[in-house]
Amino acid sequence: MIVNTFLQDIDEVFDLYKMASDFKKTVSGVQWPEFDRSMIETEIKENRHWKIIVDGQIARVWSITFNDPQVWEERNADPAVYIHRIATHPDFRGQKFVEQIVEWSAKFAKENEKHYVRMDTTAGNQRLADYYIRCGFTQLGPKKIADTEGLPAHYHNATMVLFQLEA
Repeated sequence: MIVNTFLQDIDEVFDLYKMASDFKKTVSGVQWPEFDRSMIETEIKENRHWKIIVDGQIARVWSITFNDPQVWEERNADPAVYIHRIATHPDFRGQKFVEQIVEWSAKFAKENEKHYVRMDTTAGNQRLADYYIRCGFTQLGPKKIADTEGLPAHYHNATMVLFQLEA
């Protein structure tokens, strides 16, 4: 079941981010920074933070936005939904949640008159990139983010890989 995250979920969300970051480091050598709590609270309050619930437990979380100009630059003018920070509880890995998120995101994009679903990930995890492609995304290539002011630390001095799906 996909529903909005609630403020009372925030500690569990940060636990998921920590677990996902630790796993990410073992797979790609890149670790997420600790995210700003107020940023996540804002996403929750604005109904831009989502979760998948399985048997009453949060299995996966992610956030969305309708603008991502520092990453997407001129392409940001296109009507799109941008997905960020997908994190899965270790007990639920391998259950094809990204496929569910892709299906949900495409429907959500259409309902909100957006043409694309977009996301990025740190370069260097080819297995993850291949999985996103199998889920229907087109890999648009690597990108070094020029203006990282205000972005989470994992964007600083990193090459990102951009992905796009037509809604």
